[in-house]
Amino acid sequence: MTAADLAPPSDLPSRAVRNYRLLTAAAIITGLGTNGALIAAAFAVLESGGDAGDVGLVAAARTAPLVLFLLIGGAVADRLPRHRVMVAANTLNCLSQAAFAWLVLAGDARLWQMMVLTALCGTGQAFFSPAAEGMLMSTVSGEQASRAFALFRMSVQGAAIGGAALGGAMIAAMDPGWVLAIDAAAFAVAGALRSFLDVSHIPSRAPGGGLLADLREGWQEFVGRTWLWAVVAQFSVVVAAVGAAEAVYGPLVARDELGGARPWGLALAAFGVGTLGGAVLMMRWKPRRLLLAGTLCVFPLALPSAGLAVPLPVAGLCAVMFVSGAAIEVFGVSWMTALHQEIPEEKLSRVSAYDWFGSVAMVPLATALAGPVESLVGRSQALWGCAALVVLVTGAVLFVPDVRNLTRRTSPTEVVAGGAPASADAEGAVGRLG
Repeated sequence: MTAADLAPPSDLPSRAVRNYRLLTAAAIITGLGTNGALIAAAFAVLESGGDAGDVGLVAAARTAPLVLFLLIGGAVADRLPRHRVMVAANTLNCLSQAAFAWLVLAGDARLWQMMVLTALCGTGQAFFSPAAEGMLMSTVSGEQASRAFALFRMSVQGAAIGGAALGGAMIAAMDPGWVLAIDAAAFAVAGALRSFLDVSHIPSRAPGGGLLADLREGWQEFVGRTWLWAVVAQFSVVVAAVGAAEAVYGPLVARDELGGARPWGLALAAFGVGTLGGAVLMMRWKPRRLLLAGTLCVFPLALPSAGLAVPLPVAGLCAVMFVSGAAIEVFGVSWMTALHQEIPEEKLSRVSAYDWFGSVAMVPLATALAGPVESLVGRSQALWGCAALVVLVTGAVLFVPDVRNLTRRTSPTEVVAGGAPASADAEGAVGRLG
């Protein structure tokens, strides 16, 4: 990789380059904090006397607000300046994580308190994610968009490597509360950076019919694209299965079979290294059939669950985590490129919200049920079930023609209000992406 590969795409205007750098820097900072904090939260529950069910409840408390507030967050982000929504969400995350850290460090954290504070953090994420995705997609343009997305994701995943490894090491050496405190500080710094984003290039929104009308318009955009709702339905199962395996069973396997927090931190870091490698690949490779290439790379997400079910030794687990990380990054860049190509700018946050909503809708249920399922069938069988679900739903979505046939457009084409290409060349009009 050359130095030019690591620079923002050259066809971006100076304002966009500045925004791109601010977005990337802020995402790196929060990535460093959050990846360690996710491990810290699980071990904080365990060290307070909790069991697998309690870990699942705290994980569910984080994702439940995503289900409740994501759609509202998407509509708000398409109405208000997106950077203000992002800063407000970061402020809420900072305060909730700081309170969580204080309770853990004081040694008096109760389950209901951890659930409430984690739920507040999830609420912030519900408003932040659609705004952030819309902001990034409105920043880049042209044929270099795919490389810009790959570079952004590579930077974020690089932070995940350090965050997960550092978090695991810190938890092994000190109280998990210090990792949560670092995450709170990271949100404060990232929010300050995002307050300097320039949104002057985004046209003012015309007065609409209200929040419900905005949600309805976003829904019509979503359901009108078969490839979009099919892949989101697929990921509602995939994310739930992977979430249960990694948020609940992973720390338990690490504690009982691998020696504690440090090996699990290394495994998560290996996943981060894999995503870094996948992003490097996607800076060079531009698959013609975006969703076909991306969907084929979802199958390896079954490997970590299978590896935990065995369980593999630390080296083997790190290897399968690396492969799954590289594969999902191919999907992630392809998916973002397709969204950028097919969705009108003024609807990006709402469509992103429906995407996020579908993807996380089943996670609270999956994480809450992970403990009872383990008690019913055993941990190994539950993990094999997670792996099987990933394979089955990913195979099913390949039967959707639009998923197989959506093609990258190689020449600029206007996107009209309905989202279809204004000039439908033989490749660009094959399918739709959301």
